[in-house]
Amino acid sequence: MTSELAGSVPEPEMEYQVAGALQENGHEVLLIGIHDDPREILDRCSDWRPDLVMNCVEAFRHDDHLDYLFPALLEAGGYRYTGSSPLGLLVSRDKAMSKKILAYHGIQVPGFATWRVEEPVGTAPELRFPLIVKPLSADASAGIAQASVVEDLDSLRERVGFVHQRFEQPAIAEEFIPGRELYASMIGNGETLEILPLTELVFDKERTEPEERIATQSAKWDEPYRKRKGIRNVFARPVSAAARERITELSHTAFRALWLRDYARIDLRLTEDDQLWVLEANANPFLSRGHEIANAADKAGMPYPRFIQRIVDEALARYA
Repeated sequence: MTSELAGSVPEPEMEYQVAGALQENGHEVLLIGIHDDPREILDRCSDWRPDLVMNCVEAFRHDDHLDYLFPALLEAGGYRYTGSSPLGLLVSRDKAMSKKILAYHGIQVPGFATWRVEEPVGTAPELRFPLIVKPLSADASAGIAQASVVEDLDSLRERVGFVHQRFEQPAIAEEFIPGRELYASMIGNGETLEILPLTELVFDKERTEPEERIATQSAKWDEPYRKRKGIRNVFARPVSAAARERITELSHTAFRALWLRDYARIDLRLTEDDQLWVLEANANPFLSRGHEIANAADKAGMPYPRFIQRIVDEALARYA
C-alpha cells in the first residue's frame, strides 16, 4: 500500500516524523509541501495515485483558518485521506458555533458572547465576570494572555478591541471557569473510538500566582517561560470515578456532535466540586512526538509508529 503525505505546517519537523513512521511501517511515502498554489496537491495525487493521503496540513499561507481547504480539495478529487472532514474542521474551529452544538447535545459549556470585527462592546453581556476573551477561530492559544481575563466592562471593551485589531477576526468572551485543565485525546471511529490516557496542564503554585494559571500562549509554547514558572504537561493526576465516567461520555458525545473523525482532542475544565465543562474541541491536534495525543498514545501502549499506523487503519476502515 502507498501513502501520500501532504504538509504545510508551522512546525516543520512534524511531517517528517509522520513520514518516518509510515516508512517504518512499510509504506511507500511521497512528501508534498504545498506553498502558494493549492492545486498542486491534486496535480501530484493525479500523478502518483496514492492509496491514502496522510493530511498533515495545519495552515495555508500562514492562515490556520484555511486548514479545511485541503480536505475539501481531496474530497473533490476523490482521494482518501486521514482526519476530519472540512465540515468537522470548520465547525470545531468556530468557538461559538461549536459551543452551541455541544450545548444542544446536553454538554455543559461556558456562557459566552461574540462581537464581529469592528463591532463595539455596548452594554455588559449577561454573563458572570470574570470573562476570558479570545479570537473566535484561532487555535494553539493564539491571542490568549493574562490580559485576556477581564473583570469589568471597560477591560472587556479594551480586550475585544485588541482581538479585532490584532487578529482581524471576531472576538468571543466566555465565562472563566476555574479548575484543572484536562485534555482528552481520542482515536478511532464508531465502535473503535477510544479515549487515550488523560493529560493535564499543571502550574507550580509556588512559582505562579492564581491569575497566571491559565492556558496562555506562553504557558503552552514558550519553553523558557514554562521552565521559569514550573508549567508542565503531564499525565493527569487522579480524578474521581464519576468524573472519569463523565469525561468519557462528554468526549464521545462531542466527537460525534462536531463530526470529528479518526483522531481529535477535547479540552475540558474540572472544577473543585467535580463539575466538568467542555471548553473546545481540536479536530486537528499536532501529531508530533512530545505533544498530547502522541504522548497519550504511547502511554496506552502505542509507540509512535503504531500510533500513526492506527490513524491510517482507522481512515481506511471508514472508506472500506
